[in-house]
Amino acid sequence: MDKSLGTYLKDRRAKLDPAAFGFAAERRRTPGLRREEVAQLANISPTWYTWLEQGRGGAPSGDVLDRISRALMLTDVEREHLFLLGLGRPPEVRYRKNDGVTPRLQRVLDALEPCPALIRTAIWDVVAWNRAATVLLIDYASLPPEQRNILRFIFLDPRARAAQYDWEGVARFALGSFRVDAARAGAAEEVEPFVAELCRLSPEFKAMWRDNEVHGAHGDAVKHIRHPVAGPLAFEYSAFAVDGRPDLSMVVYNPAGRADIDKIASLITEQRAAAVGSHQEGVPADDLAP
Repeated sequence: MDKSLGTYLKDRRAKLDPAAFGFAAERRRTPGLRREEVAQLANISPTWYTWLEQGRGGAPSGDVLDRISRALMLTDVEREHLFLLGLGRPPEVRYRKNDGVTPRLQRVLDALEPCPALIRTAIWDVVAWNRAATVLLIDYASLPPEQRNILRFIFLDPRARAAQYDWEGVARFALGSFRVDAARAGAAEEVEPFVAELCRLSPEFKAMWRDNEVHGAHGDAVKHIRHPVAGPLAFEYSAFAVDGRPDLSMVVYNPAGRADIDKIASLITEQRAAAVGSHQEGVPADDLAP
């Protein structure tokens, strides 16, 4: 058995403060937790844990590594590294609900204009977007957070249907991709009530969901939409994993041509002007004087 797992375990327990776990802080020959203390916290045999550190006893189970991970208070990245060392594979995905992004990620989105861009979770909740996405798709800020979901928009909002030249094809493909993303993220528990709600509200969603289709990446195809103000628009659709955040994806709609870029830029300019005008309506005239 490879000794790298044992070396990693020794290193991690040496960095922990025994007092923080309720263990006596008397003088110790080496820093950190003792082997038997880690075994106690992980609820496994001290002998078995000792063998793991010594590279004996064969490969541990995923359950044992999960217990050790919690006992050593490993981060998600450290837990993944532990599984790669012990089993040669990453751990099963643990879905976590996300309610927002860092300011750094928001700045990345804003810098992409005039390309509409947004960040979605594994169950396709939209948690961040730029102004270009607002003028092209929908003003997510106008919706309650629990309503900011791409599938909810596609199947329940008439504006989504009106924007598509082939709504059924787009809806079917999106649903198949969503099914893959949710399963990959281990989000079955979170998806179940959401799917039940959409099945109740949309007969078309219900029929497509029962078809059990799955789809991968969108590839290099150009996406065409009808915008109520700008008219026909064409985009290259791309989805990227967010660095350090496997639970998030960044979706970018790159305008396919110069005319499409100009149309989006014009929509953004008009929205900004409208926002300024709306703000100034409530400002006394004297305050607007140069």
